Parts: sequence; C-alpha cells; structure tokens
Amino acid sequence: MPGNAFRSFALAAAVHLLLSLPTHGQVAKWPGTTEGDFTVKDFKFQSGETLPEMRLHYTTLGNAVRDAQGRVTNAVLILHGTGGTGHQFLTPIFAGELFGPGQLLDATRYFIILPDGIGHGKSSKPSDGLHAHFPQYDYDDMVAAHHQLLREGLGVNHLRLILGTSMGCMHSFVWGETYPDFMDAFMPLACQPVQIAGRNRIWRKMVMDAIRNDPEWKGGEYSAEPQQALRTALDLLLIAGSAPLYLQKTLPTRDAADKYLDDYFKARMAGLDANDLMYAVNASRNYDPSPNLERITAPVMFINSADDFINPPELDIAATEIKRVKNARFVLIPVSDETRGHGTHTRAVVWKQHLAELLEKSAY
Repeated sequence: MPGNAFRSFALAAAVHLLLSLPTHGQVAKWPGTTEGDFTVKDFKFQSGETLPEMRLHYTTLGNAVRDAQGRVTNAVLILHGTGGTGHQFLTPIFAGELFGPGQLLDATRYFIILPDGIGHGKSSKPSDGLHAHFPQYDYDDMVAAHHQLLREGLGVNHLRLILGTSMGCMHSFVWGETYPDFMDAFMPLACQPVQIAGRNRIWRKMVMDAIRNDPEWKGGEYSAEPQQALRTALDLLLIAGSAPLYLQKTLPTRDAADKYLDDYFKARMAGLDANDLMYAVNASRNYDPSPNLERITAPVMFINSADDFINPPELDIAATEIKRVKNARFVLIPVSDETRGHGTHTRAVVWKQHLAELLEKSAY
C-alpha cells in the first residue's frame, strides 16, 4: 500500500484531517529535522510472536541536551493516533502553534521526537509483505517498541514531556504506568483511561467485522483490496471522527454534504490497505490502564473535547477516573467554532494554554 495513502487516513479524525489539515506537500521545515529508521532485532510481542527485524521510523527536530549526570533534559515524545504518522504533526495547526521560535515547544530548545508506531507510516506493517501473518501487535507492544527506540536508537534516557493524541493518548497512559519515572509530565488528548467498551468498542468491531466478512478479504491474502469492506469501514470512521457543529456550518446544504461525502471516499479509498487497517484497529483490544492508574506519578494534563463522538463527555469517565492520579488535571474543551470533534486533539490553538500550565507545573 502506498505510504501516503495510509498516512493520510486518520482513524479518529477523518473529517478533521480532510477539511482542516494541509497535505504532506505543505509540511513545514523546522530546525534540525532528521528522519531515520531504527531496526529492532528479534522483537517479541505480547502474543508470543517474534519479528526477526522490526523497523521503527522516526522524525526528530532539534538536538538532545544532557545535564551533568548525562540525563536528557529536553526530549519531547509526540504520539499519533490510529492510522496516523509522526509527520502529521508538522503542519501549521500543530507545529505552527508549538514548534516555532519562542513557542511552547520551540524546536531550537527542545528535542522533539515524532515516531511512527508499529503498523503505521514507514515502520514495519502488514502490507510490507507478511499480510495476515504479521504479528498481532497491541498497545503494550507499541509502547515497548518506542521505549526501545528512545533508549537504544536515539540515546534518550528521559523525557521532558509525552504528548499523545487519540491512540497516542492511550499510549500516554500505558507509558505513565509502565515507565513512571521516564517522563517529567504527560499530556493525553482525546481518549479514556479505561478499556474500550460500549459504543467505542462496537463501532471498532463493526470496522473489523466488515473486513473479515467480505469474501474478497480471503483471510488477509487478497489480490485486490476488499472494496465493499473498506467502504463500510470509511462510513464508520467518518461518523466517529466528525464534528457536528463544524460540519453543519461548513456543509450547510444537501448538495454540499453530498459532494463532501463523494470527495471523501475518492480521497480515502485509493491505496487504503485492509490488513493495515484491521491490525491498527485491533491493536486496542487489550488496552485498559484503569486498574493501575495510581502508578502514575508524573504530572498529567488530560484533555478531551465536548464534541468528541468517540469519547462523549456524558459518560463522565475521564473526569472520574483521573481523580485517582495524584498529580493530574482533566479539562473538557467546550464545543466552539474552533473544535473539530475528536480531531480537536491536533488543533493546538484550542488547548495550548493548558500545555503551558503543565510545562510550568512540571518545571525543575
């Protein structure tokens, strides 16, 4: 599958990305930008499977700074959502608000790390050739792999901050529990700190069932993409990532809405790989940080938006569960012309004041 097609497909923010983000060709240049691949030998997955060589792709900005004890003091890890890549953050609505001179994560002061997760972007994934024989990775595997990338590939032994969006939000909680002393602070955006259940699980299972039940899927060894399955998956993903207020104002007529839908499918169907999508959605199956939230010791600024279909505020899960974390604050962003449903997580202008608060609170 062409890399650009899968990178452009963001599971939880389909509408946001289609209407709001620039194309990859419009990605800005930033000081000290470097791309690379780190190869992990004989990576063992939670499933018991092993990959002899696993490629982890990354982009970095800036340079690491170490204190007298050799600890890195300025590294920032930013984690993408399902179907995304590290490159999605190099856009005006994110990098343009955060990485510039004098901004909160000034790339001349911080060492910013933007990795592609297992199964995503230029990291190892099913469509590379193993198809349905690719190891059944989960979020624990993805976090462990990134930890290995930092320690062994980039020589980073400490993080100033972890910022994660959607799937990356969930990864943040896994990081906070698994490696509680590795970061000074973390900022999860757009998720819940509990297992995926209720409607959130149902629509994800519908995506996977649509693929599995399509005769053209052929157990993952298809010669042509199962088009009907992918169309159904895109239907569900569109609704999950949508922002009602924004869409109503942007598409005020029936014809405008119909045209948007047609354009959406044309943009998303080309090159989309069913195995990559299946694996990416299924990776959430074991996620459940709720039993061990008390293990988190770093300061937390947890952000959700009120128009998020995937994480609706009426569940009151986030506000309730985060109280178990000693040094945490939960903020619910109200619906406005600036919010984009689930995709609000990438619109830094909406929440960057809370990032400033977190950085100040966790300064040393």
